[in-house]
Amino acid sequence: MRVALAEAKAAETAGEVPVGAVVVCQGRAVATGRNAPISTSDPTAHAEMLALRAAAQQLGNYRLEDCELFVTLEPCNMCAGAILHARLKRVVFGAADLKTGAAGSVTNLFAIAQLNHQTQIQGGVLSASCTELLQRFFRHQRSSKRLEKIESGRALRDDALRTPAQCFHNVPDLSVPSRYVGDLPSLNGLRLHYLDTGPVEASSACLYLHGPRDWCCVWQDQLTLSAQAGIRAICPDLIGFGKSDKPKKMSFHQLQWHAQVTLELVARLQLDDVTLILPESMSQLAQLIQSSSLQCSITTRYSQPQSVPLATLLAPFPDSGHQAAWRAFDAMKL
Repeated sequence: MRVALAEAKAAETAGEVPVGAVVVCQGRAVATGRNAPISTSDPTAHAEMLALRAAAQQLGNYRLEDCELFVTLEPCNMCAGAILHARLKRVVFGAADLKTGAAGSVTNLFAIAQLNHQTQIQGGVLSASCTELLQRFFRHQRSSKRLEKIESGRALRDDALRTPAQCFHNVPDLSVPSRYVGDLPSLNGLRLHYLDTGPVEASSACLYLHGPRDWCCVWQDQLTLSAQAGIRAICPDLIGFGKSDKPKKMSFHQLQWHAQVTLELVARLQLDDVTLILPESMSQLAQLIQSSSLQCSITTRYSQPQSVPLATLLAPFPDSGHQAAWRAFDAMKL
């Protein structure tokens, strides 16, 4: 199994899912294989399949009745079928495969008594090492995809929606610079939009939050006045609103989570003195933000934002999928 693990690590280095296999005949390793479907553009190029092919060539026989197969991951249906056709006497695997395993995890082809050959199965050998290798690989894959999507400006999550740009064509341009952030820990790759009047080095600021059916456009006049006065003012679109990403599941929207994202934004902008300005309808969120803040002084002031044309207010929410946050906040009965 340690030889199979070495093959799995070689597959990982090549960018393949790290699975390795070894065919042993009468106590001697006669062939090895490692996952290669990506590099070979071959969906059948699993470690077991390649090891079986190499062993058959080495021994000059497609029947491998005196052979055993050691593989780091439980065989799938395809590989289990090939193992039975080759008539191996035993298969030893490391990690169980709870999604496609055909040796007991999902199905068990080796337990079908009607088949004309029976192969012995033993699982769990060096399972911790085999499992850790696979988990490390997939953690890295997820991290790489997350970074790629953040850098390309796409939402990480499959259930995140972004309002099409054409929906904003008739919305007056915001006079305050728009900025985006997608790597705050709690965002999990979702993209948050916010307005920031600057100056960016200012450590104190007014932080404007919109209401449960608004977005940052409602604070446009106040932000413009702040910019003219040299006061730093910041106004985020909460996730699900405005130009921020919009998860379509109502259950996604929890006030504590929105408070945490807001505090992470405050920390990212290196603010240590914040005046929180928001409508009274968002008082519960204000209380959570204030009570959860450990490193920043936050005072709260309730104020009613300006009225804007209905077409502007509705622009980010063209269909029911974009309106999940509305429904979620309505259900909270703020």
